Amino acid sequence: MARQGYARGRQKRAGFSGPALIYTLCLGLLLGWYGPGWMARIDLPGSTPAPQSVAVDSLSADFGYCHSGGGTNCVVDGDTFWFRGEKYRIADIDTPETHGPRCEEEGTLGKRATDRLQGLMNAGAFSLEVEGRRTDRYGRKLRIVTREGQSIGDQLVAEGLAREWDGRRHPWC
Repeated sequence: MARQGYARGRQKRAGFSGPALIYTLCLGLLLGWYGPGWMARIDLPGSTPAPQSVAVDSLSADFGYCHSGGGTNCVVDGDTFWFRGEKYRIADIDTPETHGPRCEEEGTLGKRATDRLQGLMNAGAFSLEVEGRRTDRYGRKLRIVTREGQSIGDQLVAEGLAREWDGRRHPWC
């Protein structure tokens, strides 16, 4: 009789057993460690997108000049260059023409822009970023050239060697 009373009077303890406690702790650690990364990838309605990391400048070459024809790593003019066998146009600027300038001033400024671009391309590692269209009507790859997150095109504009690209060519004479 005492045994029955003991069984009836015994209450089940609240809590976790040993293995359940270990599993719960491991799950908590995993959520704490990986949870923020998972949440950043979930697109919830009304949420703002997570900031994108800045591209690491990992491209570089020794740029020469290539005023006509193709090239490997060379500058054509103030806004066009060849890199690793592909022709690129800097998408955010327009520079004076050096091949068939309309006046002497345009040719002189175009040469200065070409020389400066060659110097900037050789100044260290850079990145090529897509913004808008990927290619132009001539088949050149359109890219923003950056170094440490700053546009090389903006630098040429600030130095008076280029102007911001607005989708149309404007005379330099």
